[in-house]
Parts: sequence; C-alpha cells; structure tokens
Amino acid sequence: MTNNLKIYNIAILGCGKVAHLHANAINNIGNARLEGVWSRTQKRAENFAQKYKTEAFQDIGSMIKNKKIDLAIVCTPHPFHREPAIKAADAGANVLVEKPLASDLRDCDEIINACKNNNVQLGVVSQRRWYEPVMRVKNAIDSGKIGNPALGTINMLGWRDKNYYDTDEWRGTWEMEGGGVLVNQAPHQLDLLLWFMGEIEEVCGLWRNLNHPFIEVEDTAVAIIKFKNGGIGNIVVSNSQKPGIYGKVHVHGENGASVGVQTDGGAMFVAGMSNVLEPPVNDLWTVPGEENMPDLWKKEDSDHFNSIDPTVFYMEQQIKDFINSLESGSKPLVTGEDGRRTVELFTAIYRSTRDNAPVKFPLSAETDKKDMDGRLKQ
Repeated sequence: MTNNLKIYNIAILGCGKVAHLHANAINNIGNARLEGVWSRTQKRAENFAQKYKTEAFQDIGSMIKNKKIDLAIVCTPHPFHREPAIKAADAGANVLVEKPLASDLRDCDEIINACKNNNVQLGVVSQRRWYEPVMRVKNAIDSGKIGNPALGTINMLGWRDKNYYDTDEWRGTWEMEGGGVLVNQAPHQLDLLLWFMGEIEEVCGLWRNLNHPFIEVEDTAVAIIKFKNGGIGNIVVSNSQKPGIYGKVHVHGENGASVGVQTDGGAMFVAGMSNVLEPPVNDLWTVPGEENMPDLWKKEDSDHFNSIDPTVFYMEQQIKDFINSLESGSKPLVTGEDGRRTVELFTAIYRSTRDNAPVKFPLSAETDKKDMDGRLKQ
C-alpha cells in the first residue's frame, strides 16, 4: 500500500525565542518537516539548526529553492518581518508571519502585495483563536446566541520588568520594537476583538508610559471603538500592573446575553522566558439556558490544558490549519488581511493620540510624515 501523504517542507526565518515553539510544533505534525532555517545572525541559525537537526542557510531564496520549501514561518522581531517575508514570497514559498504582521502599515501592505503578486498564501500567527474557550465565544456569536454583538471589551493588565527589556536589544525602543504593549503584548487580544466584533468605523485612543522610564515605548493604552455593525468597544491594555493579572475579551449582545474569555491569567506568558500559568476559561457566560455550563467547561478545558504543552500545542493547531488551507485551496483561519487589521487598530490609537482626534477607517500607510504614525514627538 502506497502512502500518498504529501510532506510539507517548512523553513523558519529568525531563530529567536519564539522560533523554538514553532520548531517543536512542526516536529509534532506528521506531514510537516523542518527543512531549513535562516537568521539575521548566521551563528544563531547554525546553533538552532544543530539543535533541531536541520540545515542553516545564509540566503533565504536559495534555501527555499534548494529545499523546495512550501511554507516559510517568519519569526524575526516584528520591525524586521518585511524583508524575509517578501524574499520568501518572491522565491515561491507560502508565508506565515509571527504576530504582529508588521509594526507599521507600509510594511504590512508590502508583505501582502508580495504574496498576492507571487500567488502564495499569507497568514499571521494568532494561536489563541484555537483556545477552546475562545472558539466557544466565536461559535456563540456566529450562531446568534447573543444577537448582534453590541459591546466588546478588552482588559489586559500585565507586567514587564527591566530584566524583560534587557533580554533583547530590540525591546523597548521605537525603531527596533516599533511600540510597546500595543505592538508586542496586545495583538492577540486585539485580533480576538476584531474576530468577534467585525470591521471598525472609528477609533479614539490614548497611550502613555506610566511607570517604565527606562524604555521609549508606551506601557499603557486605552481606546473607544465604533464598529460598522453599530456596536461599540473599549480597550484597556497595560504592562504596568505587578505581577501581571489577566487578559480578558468580553462581548455583550443586543439581547442582553454576554460571553467572554480570560485568555491569560497570572503573570503574562513570555516566549522562551516563562510558562503559561493559568488555563484560558470562559469567565463570563449568561446565554439563557447555559448559565451553569462554565463550571463544566472550566474543568474540561483545564484538564486538557494541563495535559499538553500549551505553548506548542496551539501553535501546532495553527500550522496544521495553514497546511490544510494549502491542501484545500481555501484561506487560513488567520489571513494576512486579518493581521493588517490588528496593525490598523493599534496604528489608529497612535494617530489619535498624536492628533488629539478620532481616527476614521480604513487607514492607509502614511508616507508624508516621519513620526512613525504618531509614536514620536515632533
């Protein structure tokens, strides 16, 4: 009997902390192989390749051609996503980019256009969509259990200390990180809010650095959102609360029912530096007839969560979804356009702070200003 299972050759571009999660996830997928790695630092690529028994390359295009790479996963720091993503697309590989897609809209648009021009698929990592409590919220909304989603909220209160920012040279600076809590920690929750609530009409936002004088970027941001469906939203995200409390996304429906998920509890997860402390749970659920279900779900979800390595398992689910999209010719669950919407949202908060005014959507990349979309004081 012949096994006709297609094996998908995968390359990792960027060999920092999060790349190890992807490598372990790939090794758990039966029809995937880690066939090569590239890094901006060749020695790091060689060490990474040795650890995962693959090959290090100095040139992205040559690696993709020689190894017949089907999928390139971009794991460089986000201000450096554009170049490797475009090189991978130009060489014919499909591209999955770690969150956020980029730190600014210009890079987002160039990556999206490169993938379109080369007829390759583009996705953005947002593995929390595969959390069981998150899927439960999405299914409740899509099936009409709360009516039209009328109010969506994010409350993400966490902590980052000086040691965190000292671990990598790019952290905490506008040029190298592109932003603070909005760009690095909040994209998962921003993505979920957009997934639940839909397209945005207008944003009014404000950011500040409250208690991190040793970094340039914001540690706290708030925003009010008008959605195109008539709903409204509120965002509060911060890295200023010790030791790190929780991340929650809640949606309240027009029929009075509410659903929600606590995606993160306890100190926030940092790739390569900490573990996930608490399982995600449906911490809010008032759908008629289902008010008692969260206790059951909490036990089921916690038992499952504690039986796996969640830092790898949900990454594995997203890579599998991307491979399935290649096999079926469909879109992955998280597309490049989804990734751009997250960048568009945090960009609107920066611009709103700069201009002291609401920001109308959609947003185009600014080419006539040198203030990094409102991040830099003029």
